[in-house]
Amino acid sequence: MIKNHILLVLLFCFATANAQNTSTAPALASVEKSLFNVQVGAIGFYVSNEARISNRWALRTELGLDMWFYETYNWNSYGDSKKGAILAPSIGLEPRWYYNLKKRAGKGKNIENNSASFVTLAIKYYSDAFKIGGPDGLYIPNQVSFVPKWGIRRAIAKSNFNYELGIGIGPIWYLDKTRNYKDQYDITADVHIRLGYTFK
Repeated sequence: MIKNHILLVLLFCFATANAQNTSTAPALASVEKSLFNVQVGAIGFYVSNEARISNRWALRTELGLDMWFYETYNWNSYGDSKKGAILAPSIGLEPRWYYNLKKRAGKGKNIENNSASFVTLAIKYYSDAFKIGGPDGLYIPNQVSFVPKWGIRRAIAKSNFNYELGIGIGPIWYLDKTRNYKDQYDITADVHIRLGYTFK
């Protein structure tokens, strides 16, 4: 009889503790302390780090090789043109707000490796420092963009593989004063689709 009572008490304590963990887990949901990511996108290759600022905020720093498409003309030969693509460096900085971590945790969904939806201000600098591919003399204007974006990040089957989708629109400024881009700015769309792997 005493053994049965002890067993019942232990089962009750276990059930209570389990219920408390389930109820408090969403409140404790947080972005990861630090993540190192390698990603490939439709138009580039990227390495990045996400460092936790608070439970919902992470600061993402990124180095990338973005693909640029070009078309050159030979003015000495009418109609003669060449088309192709090159890779050029970019530097990115993003304060990301993963706004639905608590909601996903409450539904029992995976939030590891910052698997959640986010909004961010994507600050990106494109440089003419070097290029991979393309003809000699091809020029990419030095420029910086500030694009508010919405996106999602998800782990694939609870592994360290992940995918990201993001979209936004914002201003871009051309920084070169010695070319035809002096004091010019424009509006740019920023859409990214990427697959990657996360290292903790």
